[in-house]
Amino acid sequence: MRTRREVLAATAAALAMPRVAFAEGEPPKPKQLIFNASGGSQIAALRENYLNDFEKETGIKIVDTSPVDFGKLRAMVESGNVSWNITEIGGQDGYRVTEMGLAEPIDGKIVDRSKFQPQAQMSHVFSPSCYSTVMCYRPDAFPKGGPKSWADFWDVKAFPGPRSMRNHPVDNLEAALIADGVTLEQLYPLDVDRAFRKLDAVHKHINVWWSTGQQPAQLLVDKEVVLATGWNGRFYDLIRKEAPLVMEWNGGVLKQGSWVVPKGAKDQYWAMKLLALMSDPKRQAANAEILGYSGMHLDSDQYVAEKIRPLLPLYPDNLRKQIWLDQKWWTTNGAEIGERWNKWMLSKA
Repeated sequence: MRTRREVLAATAAALAMPRVAFAEGEPPKPKQLIFNASGGSQIAALRENYLNDFEKETGIKIVDTSPVDFGKLRAMVESGNVSWNITEIGGQDGYRVTEMGLAEPIDGKIVDRSKFQPQAQMSHVFSPSCYSTVMCYRPDAFPKGGPKSWADFWDVKAFPGPRSMRNHPVDNLEAALIADGVTLEQLYPLDVDRAFRKLDAVHKHINVWWSTGQQPAQLLVDKEVVLATGWNGRFYDLIRKEAPLVMEWNGGVLKQGSWVVPKGAKDQYWAMKLLALMSDPKRQAANAEILGYSGMHLDSDQYVAEKIRPLLPLYPDNLRKQIWLDQKWWTTNGAEIGERWNKWMLSKA
């Protein structure tokens, strides 16, 4: 029979064991994580390639919400009432979200990005994929050959027909300057006055200023326009369904698909574990085949079907024709340029 002292010692040891296991192992699992994204076909692909497997492997339910809203993210963090565990942010907002202290740093002990593209190495932003703003056209509208540059987009005599551009200065200023002869190497800092002068020349030929990603693709399919700017994934989806469309990568503006763990979010360890799963190159390749957005892991391309690779932004022949958006420049100048854009649009009404 054990003495009273032995019993007390054994009890104390037993009570201490959970504390030791907790300190050295994983924290308790939450019932769910809130994953905020753009919705639509994107969230369906994310579920297929990442979220469902995470649920199976951990038993943690992923509740997806939408839309992406930078203002809401900022309000959550500043109020201390953060309901999202992970949220997507705009591809131009990675630098801004970091500078404003709205995101937790990506935990390198959990999320291995050692073989990611250099542009996907931001301290507080996780970027598993990238997309590009490109031009797309109907080849039946240009029997002698379609436009091959932003200069051609502006050339309404050689390439006549109604056009569509986004109602937003990002990408349009870059396109205007490239059309005006600025090289990719000399593009930043943007010459804003020169860009708006060039935009003046094309404004009256823009039939629709789009505001949602699906608009330009649908406008082309419906023959409401013959030439449009847009996000490559929207065109990719229709091209794979044999829509009569052609993408032109020359002068495309690349952006990271970006995700953050909001500052002060709960269950950060498990949010980072989900990001770690999203780092897998094979999963990124599968996601790329569905959405048309290249994986940022350097090995992901080798797992993509050969016929799909030329339709992705990081395919070598496409990548060399494009430029990465300068997030720092837009963070510094975006608010002022946004006001100028709105005034410019009103002046043309």
